[in-house]
Amino acid sequence: MADRRSHARLVRKLEESFGDVICAALADASVVEIMLNPNGRLFIERLGQGIAPAGNMTPGAAEIVIGSVAHALGSEVDDHRPIVSGELPIDGHRFEGLLPPVVAAPAFTIRRRASRLIPLGDYVHDGIMTGEQARTIQNAVSSRLNIVVSGGTGSGKTTLANAILQEIAHEGPNQRLVILEDTAELQCVAENAVALHTSDSVDMARLLKSTMRLRPDRIIVGEVRDGAALTLIKGWNTGHPGGLTTIHANSAQSALRRLEQLTAEASQQPMREVIGEAIDLVVAIERTPRGRIVRDIIHVERFAHGEYQIEPVASEEGDHHVA
Repeated sequence: MADRRSHARLVRKLEESFGDVICAALADASVVEIMLNPNGRLFIERLGQGIAPAGNMTPGAAEIVIGSVAHALGSEVDDHRPIVSGELPIDGHRFEGLLPPVVAAPAFTIRRRASRLIPLGDYVHDGIMTGEQARTIQNAVSSRLNIVVSGGTGSGKTTLANAILQEIAHEGPNQRLVILEDTAELQCVAENAVALHTSDSVDMARLLKSTMRLRPDRIIVGEVRDGAALTLIKGWNTGHPGGLTTIHANSAQSALRRLEQLTAEASQQPMREVIGEAIDLVVAIERTPRGRIVRDIIHVERFAHGEYQIEPVASEEGDHHVA
């Protein structure tokens, strides 16, 4: 009871520091990100609407926000420790705050945790992907292919991964899913699922090693960022097909090159053959001035003769437009 009261006070103080505009944005399911620039200008990005101005905040008010978040996270922020990063106790939204001297004036971003799962059908309806692309993903899920979703910052990788994860849960309701993340962003409706999170003392590679003992049918990783990519693709290659992950890359083929770079952090030997064997489908989503779009999807057959043997998935004529 005391813990609940303490948590409620913490949330109330955070909401007071945020103010009405930010609190309203955090309650809005269409909001993707809230951004305060050092010049005091506030911007909000919404699904299908892009980024729009949302008013101003004084440096003093912004500093109170960052200090309040640091207190809520049990950390400190000052001139010597000018960065605070973590999940807010309000619905797990992700916060990144900066103080001088790394910025001219206080600045922060809040990546709002998605509260609504967007099914693949909506992606087709909104013109973000074609019907053929959606069917390709659905067939990959039912065939237990390993899927990589690639994209740049703010491209919608996690939202699309959630849509694919929803397909996975519906396709194999009796399958056991093990989901690994640095921050909790994936949402899984499967009944038999275990969610693991990294910590200061347990990194992704260590979690992946533990995962092999948890009897997973499918291994899901929120995003691969380092040499843990090698452990993941080895796991996918050794009896755990049907996995899903995201990676920061600007195209489907550059996602394969990015995987090469990440696996090189953990091995001196080139891992192209291993990557070619483990990765079956790469889905590339990007953010354009007019909205998000699934730019391309490729089937990866293998790595041979010095290159990846791939087959692009064509878009249906007249079916692909930017939402």
